[in-house]
Amino acid sequence: MPAVVKTRIVKIGNSQGIRIPKVLLDQADLGGEVELELRGDEIVVRPAYRARRSWEDQFKAMAEQGDDELFDGNVAIPTVWDEEEWEW
Repeated sequence: MPAVVKTRIVKIGNSQGIRIPKVLLDQADLGGEVELELRGDEIVVRPAYRARRSWEDQFKAMAEQGDDELFDGNVAIPTVWDEEEWEW
């Protein structure tokens, strides 16, 4: 299929939309949700990524490098609540 495909803008309820051919969707691997961005006179469509999508991998890498220690060490600073209210 050519890189440029002509399509029509169609009415969808109170909105308008376009139909994107399956072959383009498969090649773009957009997933179920997308982001739209207006750049000049173009609309850019890209996959919508979850916030924190790579955090798990980053945490694993930090642990492997030993870079997952607390800034203040492993010293717990007791509070009045810890001393008077907390029960083990």
